[in-house]
Amino acid sequence: MYPTATPPVVLNERVPDPAVKLLDPSFEKCRVPLASVERLSQGYSWAEGPVYFGDARCLLWSDIPNNRIMLWDEETGATSVYRKPSNYANGNTRDRQGRLVTAEHGRRVTRTEYDGRITVLMDRFEGKRLNSPNDIVVKSDDSIWFTDMNAGLTGNWNGEVGEQELPQRIYRIDGKTGQAAMVTDAVKRPNGLAFSPDEKLLYVIESEPTARAIFAFDVIDGTRLTNGRKLVVCAKEETPDGFRVDVDGNLWCGWGMGTAELDGVRIFNPQGAPIGHISLPERAANVCFGGPKRNRLFMAGCHSIYALYVNTQGAIGG
Repeated sequence: MYPTATPPVVLNERVPDPAVKLLDPSFEKCRVPLASVERLSQGYSWAEGPVYFGDARCLLWSDIPNNRIMLWDEETGATSVYRKPSNYANGNTRDRQGRLVTAEHGRRVTRTEYDGRITVLMDRFEGKRLNSPNDIVVKSDDSIWFTDMNAGLTGNWNGEVGEQELPQRIYRIDGKTGQAAMVTDAVKRPNGLAFSPDEKLLYVIESEPTARAIFAFDVIDGTRLTNGRKLVVCAKEETPDGFRVDVDGNLWCGWGMGTAELDGVRIFNPQGAPIGHISLPERAANVCFGGPKRNRLFMAGCHSIYALYVNTQGAIGG
C-alpha cells in the first residue's frame, strides 16, 4: 500500500512561469511556455543526488542528515523511504545496466544489485580510507567516476569527525576489472561532475569557498584527464553544487546559497556563458533529467524536491 499521495504544488500560477528566466535568447528554445515549477515533496533536512528510474517510474534522492534515501512515485505522487540507514548517501546515478550507484559520505562507493544486495565498489585507495565521496557518474564503458572531498571529515551530518587519510581527488573505477585509479587532484574540494554528451569532456565543480568554479577536462582514451581549465569562474555569492548536461551540451547547475535571487538552477551553454535561470524558494543542490521522455528536470533543494518540464532532454549517463 502506498503512503498518502501529495499532489504537486505549482509555485507560480502565471504562465509563462516568471521563475524561468532567459539570460540569453538562446535559452528560449529550452523553455516549455506552459510549464511551471512544481514542488513534488518537502520536509527534508538536506536533499541531494536525485536520480530517475524510468522502468519503475520513480525518483530517488538522498536526505543526508536523516541518513536515508527517499522515493517519489511518479504514478501516485506518493513519497516513501527507500533505504534507511543509507550510510549518509549523497550523490546517486544509474549504471548502464540500470543499477543504483551511490557515493556515500560514510566513506565508500556502492552499487545496489537487482535483488537489493549492496556491493561495496570502493572504500579505500592504496590501503587508505576514502574521505567523503560526494557525486558520481557512469560512463558508457561502464567506468564509474566520482569526487572525494572532505565534507564528511569537517563535521559530518552524524556529528562524527574523521581523520583525513587521502588528498581530495577524482577517481575512476574500471567497469570491467574494478580497478581504481586517481584521475586528478587538481580541483579544490571537487563536487559535482558530469560528462559532455560525446564524453570527450568531463566537467567538475570546484567548491572551495574562495575559488568556486566549473572546470572542463579533456578525456583521453576514455580513462585519463588532461588540459584542465576553468570554464566558469563564479562570483563571490555564486555557489554551484551538482549538475547534469542536456543533449545540446548545456550545463544545468544547482545554484544559490549566497543571496536569495541566486537560489535555483543556473544554465550555461557549452562555452560557459549563462543562458538561463530557474528561480526556487531555496538553493538547489543537484538536478537530474527524467520522465518518460527525459524532458523533466528534477531539482533537489535544501528541503524540497521540485520539477519542471523543459524543451530538451538529458544526455544519457546522468
